[in-house]
Amino acid sequence: MSTQAKRFGFGMPWESLYGYSQATQVGDTVYVSGQLSHDGHGNFVGAGDFELQVRTTLENLDLVLRQCGAERSQIVETTVLVRNLRENFDTTARLHAEYFGEHRPASTVMGISDLALPEQLVEIGALVRLDVKP
Repeated sequence: MSTQAKRFGFGMPWESLYGYSQATQVGDTVYVSGQLSHDGHGNFVGAGDFELQVRTTLENLDLVLRQCGAERSQIVETTVLVRNLRENFDTTARLHAEYFGEHRPASTVMGISDLALPEQLVEIGALVRLDVKP
């Protein structure tokens, strides 16, 4: 018996341009693509402001979670890509901890040299288990 994949998107131009979904659900697992700092029209938010980029990126992660019927407490893993990691690590850690509170998913933070957009400083992906009790 095969399992159907359910895909979620916001209609952002890059979804079709790059051929991906914001999230894909297979069974009780939701794979959330790397989120970035943009508004509802696809305009980049927070050029030069790392904290604003992280906060907006996490707000976009919340949008994906809502679309999938999930909550933050069902995130079991995050992947955080950060430009200038040495400079931005403390802010990354503080905002990640603030976002999750007492819930502590597994997390990988990687310093990278570049991201998709020239002014982009952070990207956050997640793995969600819908069978985890919120």
